[in-house]
Amino acid sequence: MKHCLFLIIALLALSACNGNTGTATATVQTGDTIDSKTKLTNMNEVQAYLKECSAFFIATTDGDQPRVRPFGVAEVINDRLYIMTGKKKDVYKQMMANGKFEICALKPSGAEWMRLSGDLVADETLAVKEEFLERNPELKSMYKADDDNMAVLYITHATARFCSFTSQERTVAF
Repeated sequence: MKHCLFLIIALLALSACNGNTGTATATVQTGDTIDSKTKLTNMNEVQAYLKECSAFFIATTDGDQPRVRPFGVAEVINDRLYIMTGKKKDVYKQMMANGKFEICALKPSGAEWMRLSGDLVADETLAVKEEFLERNPELKSMYKADDDNMAVLYITHATARFCSFTSQERTVAF
């Protein structure tokens, strides 16, 4: 029941962020036109937000059908924001067929959320996989860096929209 309620709140938050509430949206540069220091600052802010939310929902496509599932880890490694999944999962196959995605993360208060969109790029670098597992030891029982199943993907062309029922929407890119 708690998970259903969380999903309903997340969907309401998503629709509210899409709606025209009459408030202005801050203009932001695209990730390709901002300096590397700002990109890293924005990326770290997004990662901290995801960690605070603990679970976040990622939307992919399966043909013409949207698919949404929970994820729980995101790491900045080598100035890239990564997520992780298994190559045997349908979500990975969908990400490889179409790298465009959107994440919705709702803070525990239920009054603030972030929508993150962009493109996902697979990274087969063993050192990145090892670092990801070191930072998330709970995953070591399911994945090994060299098991040919663990997939780490970094986010490019990212736009994060920070939304709230009580404040103006703010947008950052990386």
